[in-house]
Amino acid sequence: MGVSRGCLLCVKVKMFLFNLIFWLGGCGVLGVGIWLAATQGRFATLSFSFPSLSAAGLFMATGAIIMVVGFLGCLGAATEHRCLLLTFFTVLSILFLLELVGLLVFFTCRDKFDRYAQSKLKEGLKLYGTDDNVELTKAWDLAQNEFRCCGVRNYTDWFEVLGIVFSMLMYCQVRRVEKYYD
Repeated sequence: MGVSRGCLLCVKVKMFLFNLIFWLGGCGVLGVGIWLAATQGRFATLSFSFPSLSAAGLFMATGAIIMVVGFLGCLGAATEHRCLLLTFFTVLSILFLLELVGLLVFFTCRDKFDRYAQSKLKEGLKLYGTDDNVELTKAWDLAQNEFRCCGVRNYTDWFEVLGIVFSMLMYCQVRRVEKYYD
């Protein structure tokens, strides 16, 4: 009896510690989401069609879900309450199935997602430099400086936005930068 009881205690402690780490990770993800919301504002918006769909919002929602699951696991392990452990297992199973479905949808519709993202980015590119979209302009400037590129796919995206004269100037600058890196 002593060995099996010690084994169960070991499993209980390991499950509690694992879920505590899981919960702390959720706190970290939630904290990153709050930090993004506080510092980036609308800058971190992923889609202009759905302004509430932002990186900050996704981080906060994910962090909250991770925290709830971790808390259920910790509480279930500490109290050995059958209902809590069953709820924890059910929630984990549902999350796992949702992740699998999400992966399947992503891989089967990857081209559609890519086209949608590019069209939304091009919509945002057309708003570049307007008075109402200062944050968007800063975001495009930051992205182009950081990745040393311009436009959504390449410099030709600027043809639609700023016209041929500016685009040719941009093209010349890109060519100079390419020579610099060669």
